[in-house]
Order: sequence, then C-alpha cells, then structure tokens
Amino acid sequence: MTQSQLESTLWAAANALRGPVDPGDFKAYVFPVMFFKWISDNWDYEHRLAVEQFGDALTPEVEEDLHAFSIPEGCHWADVIGTSQLTGVKLAEVIKRLEEDNPDTLRGVFGDVQWGNTDRLPQTALMNLLSTFHGVRLDPESVNGDMLGSAYEYLLREFAEASGKKAGEFFTPRHVVHLLVKILDPQPTETIADPACGSGGMLVETVTAVKAAGGQHRSLQLHGQEVNLTTSAIAKMNLYLHGVEDFNIARGDTFGEPKLKDGDDLQKFDVVIANPPFSLQNWGADTWASDPFGRSKYGVPPAKNGDWAWIEHMITIMKPETGRVGVIMPHGTLFRGGKEAAIRQAVLRDNLLEAVIGLPNNLFYSTSIPVAILVFRTKKPAERDGKVLFIDATERFVAGKNQNTMSDADIEIIDAAYKNGLDLDGEGGLGLRLVDLSEIEGNGFDLNIGRYLRNETIAEANVEEALIAYKESRELLAAAEETLAEKLKAAGYDF
Repeated sequence: MTQSQLESTLWAAANALRGPVDPGDFKAYVFPVMFFKWISDNWDYEHRLAVEQFGDALTPEVEEDLHAFSIPEGCHWADVIGTSQLTGVKLAEVIKRLEEDNPDTLRGVFGDVQWGNTDRLPQTALMNLLSTFHGVRLDPESVNGDMLGSAYEYLLREFAEASGKKAGEFFTPRHVVHLLVKILDPQPTETIADPACGSGGMLVETVTAVKAAGGQHRSLQLHGQEVNLTTSAIAKMNLYLHGVEDFNIARGDTFGEPKLKDGDDLQKFDVVIANPPFSLQNWGADTWASDPFGRSKYGVPPAKNGDWAWIEHMITIMKPETGRVGVIMPHGTLFRGGKEAAIRQAVLRDNLLEAVIGLPNNLFYSTSIPVAILVFRTKKPAERDGKVLFIDATERFVAGKNQNTMSDADIEIIDAAYKNGLDLDGEGGLGLRLVDLSEIEGNGFDLNIGRYLRNETIAEANVEEALIAYKESRELLAAAEETLAEKLKAAGYDF
C-alpha cells in the first residue's frame, strides 16, 4: 500500500461518519478505532512470527512475552467486526477489557467515547467506520512505522481543517513545530517535556529530529501533560503509531495539578517545549501566589490571562545546567503592562531570555494574531550573556488561501539566524539584532520587536502595540461569543 492509498483509506473512514457526527468530533471516533485495528493486526503479525519461530513448542506462556499488547479472549478486531447487533456496546466492552489487561500501556488511550450511544453514533455509521478499516491491514508487513505515523499526522491535519479555530486546542501546524524543535536541538538521552502537549506533535517531532540527525531516539525521555481527555488519548496513540513505546503522557491541569513530578517537587527537563492556549482565562491565579512548587517566583499573572503563567511554569522546570525553553506566545506577552510587565522585568533581570523570534501572521488555525517564539536558557552562551537576540521573521512564509506556511528554506534561514546570529549573508529577508539588557531596561523592559529592529519612534511602536492589543481583544471577544452561543444552543435556545 502506498502512502496516498493509506491516507485515502483513513480519510474514507472519517467520512463514513459524516452526517450523524460533527466533523470537529471525527477524531474522537476515528483514532480509537484505527488504534484498535492496529493493535489487533500487530498481534496477528506477532503471532505468525511466533509460530514460525517456535512451531509446536509455542505455548500461551511463551507467546505472552512476544506481544507488545495483550488481547484478552473475545477482544480481537474480528470479535467486534463480527458483531452485527449492538456493535457499539461490544466495542465499548472490548476497549474496557483491553485497558484493564494492559494497565501500564493502554489505560486512558481510547478516550471516553460512549460507543453504545446510538443517538450519537448510529449502528450504521459505526459499521461503516469499522468496515472501512476492515479493508486495510495495519501490521508491519503492510505499512511501515513511518507510513503509519505520517498517515496519522495527515488525519490530524485534516481534522484540524474541519475543526476550524478549535483545532488550536490539539494541533500545531507541522512547519511551526519543525522550526521550534530545530531551534531547541534535542539530543539523545535528553529529557523532553511539553506541559500543554495537545496531540503530541512536539514530542513526535523531537523523535523525528533525533532520528534525522542519526541519533538513538529510543534513549529520549518524553513527557507531556494535557488537560483534555480525548486529546491526551490522541497524543498517546500518536506516539505509539510513530514507534515510540517509552513515554509518559499525563492527563490533568498543568497549573492546578501538575503531574510531571519527581517526588514532591516538579521534575526538571533539558528541553521544555509548548504551544499553550493563548490568553487562557480562569487558569488559577487565586492560588498561584502560594504555589508549593515556587512557580510564582516572578509574580502572579492576571486572572484573565495565563500567558506568563505558562512561561513561569516552563522556566521553573528547566534543568539548572542544560535547561532550555521554547514557547509560542502572542505578541501582547512582549509589551502588555501591569502584572505582566512586572513579571517580564523580573525574568529579564534574571538573564533567562535568550531570543525573541517574530513569526509570520496567520500560521495557526486558532488565531491570526502575530505570534513569537520565546527562547529561554538557564545558562546562555557567553556572547549572549546579558543580551537578548531579536529576530523579525515575519516575511519568511509561503502565502496560502486560508493559512500561511513556512517552507523548509524559511525554517533553515530562521534557525541559522538564531544559532549564528546571521541573516545568511543578508539574503534571508530577516531583521535581527543582539540587544543589551541595558537598552531593554531603557525601554521599560518592553520587548516589542519593532523597537529594536526598525528604529521606530516610541510613538510608532506604541501604535503597533495598540493594534496588536486591539486585535487580541477582538479575537478573545469573538471566542467568548462563540462559547456563549454554544452554551445557549446546548440549553435549547434557537437563534
């Protein structure tokens, strides 16, 4: 099977749900079924190998150790596809037993879909979904790991397209992830954490990057936390389908209930990477001042905007010698006043911020506002000590109909600018400058990129800030209106 044939088959499976299931919810149904089929097909493949190797000497006890996952009696794909009535009830029972029989690997992987609820998922729609997958084998003889992983990413991208702005809750465009991972340059044996891991794309990309560099990716230690149950399940499946077996994806609120811990303290990591939800409201400001893990060292962000809370959390979990953070943030984080200004000043005085990289507009499904990559290090290179590198990469993009993208050449140029402080002989279309902290202090610790690269007057910079702040406010208001409309609709109001 070719890559395109596999992707076409998987997309056909998703389309089997069209009508009774909202496209934004396809992922909650398609991925668990795909994963179940993959487990069953791999079990059959491993069984064939065991029979070839042991012949008549093969016993259930011997074979048990040869399988990646245990499949209890009556819980194989064939048992579900052969159930013509109440198939959803059978599937729910099978999933529950699979998780119970593989508590260390499969608990929570399948999400919380009510498979037996025929009002949400009619019998005909479920059978169409199962039938589409039944026609394809997902074992290593039919599709290799890279194909399967790529197909999974293809589905994620398609589901993100169908989900619109809600896609930002689980999906970061691959080219943005590629750039961020390239900048942080993860190494074999390092510990990697994403405290807002979504569908696990950042963690998968670290594996891809290490493999591409010829390193041993299996020695990477991958950790993630995600508050949404369905999305955290998707992340686990994503890693398994990319051939990663040893990882830790925890479900829970990173602020109120951090799960990546070492005893009573937060675990420390070499690389901390994230694209957290922008301007998160009601994130837990009321308890931040007394945070037992010391994450409020630099101050308490506003209750209606958790951007700097994410940064404080990520800074806190950097390792003391090798720690580095790469986080995507809206531009307002760079210049907003009040509590955020005080935190920004404290972090800058602590000499942790290494770089501010302004990205092109309209790269994300969830927002069109300007965003930047902020890079922090516990120990900056000597030539950047007491300084911050500013890069304006807003012109490095390929225009698209609905969204812009960054090409491989764009990514290479931005990465080279960050690592070498050079604009590739001035032909990269970038603006960049290494700025002393004393100059930033003179600007009131304002990090607006335009202040340092375009020689704007303060008045002009303030206009830029105001426009960005206005755009952010408009998008927040639109999101709030959308949420209110959904709640009213759920309550039975028709308008």
